[in-house]
Amino acid sequence: MSIQWFPGHMNAARKKAAESMEKTDLVIEVLDARLPQASCNPMIEQLRKQRQRPCLKILNKADLADPVATKAWLAHYNAQKDVHAVALSCKKPADVAKVPGLALKLAPHRGTALKPLRMMIMGIPNVGKSTLMNALLKKRVAAVGDEPAVTKTQQRLYLGNNMVLIDTPGMLWPKIEHPTDGLMLAASHAVGVNALIEEEVATFLAEQLLARYAPLLATRYGFKTEDMDGTGVLEGIAKRRAFRVKGGEYDLEKAAHTLLQDYRTGALGRISLETPQSRADLLASYQPEPSLGLPQDQEEGSEDEQ
Repeated sequence: MSIQWFPGHMNAARKKAAESMEKTDLVIEVLDARLPQASCNPMIEQLRKQRQRPCLKILNKADLADPVATKAWLAHYNAQKDVHAVALSCKKPADVAKVPGLALKLAPHRGTALKPLRMMIMGIPNVGKSTLMNALLKKRVAAVGDEPAVTKTQQRLYLGNNMVLIDTPGMLWPKIEHPTDGLMLAASHAVGVNALIEEEVATFLAEQLLARYAPLLATRYGFKTEDMDGTGVLEGIAKRRAFRVKGGEYDLEKAAHTLLQDYRTGALGRISLETPQSRADLLASYQPEPSLGLPQDQEEGSEDEQ
């Protein structure tokens, strides 16, 4: 199953982001700590590198991710040029309070009344950008929902006299190159439900959990996981929860929804779907393809505003 989801408003948002990047000092990219690289939009990377903008990568939902994997990801990103990564939960005010100071360290020439620090908050849908905005400003300025693509327009807001926040709609990219990335994004609720089949996504998720977190499955659902495959996990959930359809067969659709919800909410435990090593292994298994190009109208722009 190859998942692709790029609604029309995302194309418009991409063009607007390219225009606004010219007048931005810093990119704050919000990632899902459970799948940091799969949730990293390559268009954002290209835009900020093209404009030579530093990046504060926020690994959000760190409280839901495997702390060992998160530590490895922080080391991976913090070794990159012009990048600082931090793991936190945008739902925790004490965590969010650290963000302005971290941003200023990446752009020390800004942050005054005459030259406020201009920060663009970017990321994929449903990763926590709006939650971060609301927490930073300590008021509800951005819509928050449990469905991807709640924010559809860009807005500019002020954090005191010395900082400007530019909130952008969640953007995926036109073609998700690796099928497993699409499945991880779907499992984590970054893809609209019209672009996926829950049972297939849940089967993929179950296989990942069997490989790395089988004890969590056993604890949550009360069955032994030896010799199980992804479909067997769904059948086991349906059996334990008495999910049946008319005729007595297991309701695998309901079991799939249950597994996905338990993963998304953290009810299963702290889980990461990828590590820097698994990412390297994935890339090594694919033939290299031409790099993702930006439309011509994004490749040109005037000099930065001082």
